[in-house]
Amino acid sequence: MTPGLAVRNLGIVDYQPTWHAMQQFSAQRSIDTMDEIWLCQHPPIFTLGLAGKPEHLLRDIGLPIVKIDRGGQITYHGPGQLIAYLMLDLKRRNLSVRALVTRIEQALIDLLAAHAIRAHRLAGAPGVYVQGAKIAALGLRVKKGCCFHGLSLNVDMDLSPYSAINPCGHAGMAVTQMRELCGSAACPTLDQVGRRLRGKLQEQLS
Repeated sequence: MTPGLAVRNLGIVDYQPTWHAMQQFSAQRSIDTMDEIWLCQHPPIFTLGLAGKPEHLLRDIGLPIVKIDRGGQITYHGPGQLIAYLMLDLKRRNLSVRALVTRIEQALIDLLAAHAIRAHRLAGAPGVYVQGAKIAALGLRVKKGCCFHGLSLNVDMDLSPYSAINPCGHAGMAVTQMRELCGSAACPTLDQVGRRLRGKLQEQLS
């Protein structure tokens, strides 16, 4: 029997309270706790993963930078970027971390294909790319067989803060977003992308 999966739409929420809520959810969950996906956006912020190197912040542009407990290096979050946080019991779903990453990436690739965007993986750099430019980032924390944190997908946002960092620790890496690839008139709304991402993740995680 496929484990249940609840989806919550949080809207635009501050980063740190959301992060702490994920930690609390994961710490308090039991074998009967239903897995959840939280969809949201954040006000502008940089986050730095557990092994993150401060030198990947190239210059101070006045945004907060928070060191957090996910994998990966530095990334940017801001309005117009869709976040999906995944609180999953990997043992119950019989998923390894590698398999989970592959399924998340596939959900994103399938979503983008539905908007005529050909996306791909890049060896040694988790996430999803279009012609070598990063459009979606992944960062997870796994503890006692359960995960939290998740993915971010650039939909319709100000990309300029990325110029102040080495995105995910890769110097000179280009970033892109759905608005640039679809065109402003054809770009779906965050709500539309959220509904489609929800479906693609449910397909991959069932």
